[in-house]
Amino acid sequence: MERLFESMLWNSRFIVVVSVLVSLATSFAMFYMATVDAYFLISHLGEYLSPDLIGEARKTFRSETVTHVVEVIDGYLLATVLLIFALGLYELFISKIGQAEQSDMQSSVLAINSLDDLKTRLGRVVIMILIVNFFEHAISMDFHGALELLALAGGIALIGVTLYLTHAEEH
Repeated sequence: MERLFESMLWNSRFIVVVSVLVSLATSFAMFYMATVDAYFLISHLGEYLSPDLIGEARKTFRSETVTHVVEVIDGYLLATVLLIFALGLYELFISKIGQAEQSDMQSSVLAINSLDDLKTRLGRVVIMILIVNFFEHAISMDFHGALELLALAGGIALIGVTLYLTHAEEH
């Protein structure tokens, strides 16, 4: 009875395959959406040459374009988080990926040996997403006083400290 229960308990880890498949499908969806966004962004760049865009209109178009670029980067980063999550769950609960271990291009980002490794890798990518979102909002901010500029500088300083601490953790 104990052996049967332990066997059932051990095999219950295969339920993680559902999470892997859903994360993979969501990752592909995000890659698709970000790629479509990038296509439309690039297809509209010809409008920047228009002689009708002068002064404030050109500045607004440029600002909107930079914001869209940041959104595309954000989409790709989110897709990457989902991909790392799917690969990490699979390697932790199901099996090591043989092709990845034999590949010369095996990335240390995808080498997941524990839940802590997975959390660390995901955390770093989430930090990058947050930085990109901060950048997106900073671009569109209107500064009306020294306090707002000070808040922006504080945010940039906190980003610097965060990146320093995540890099210091590696060593």
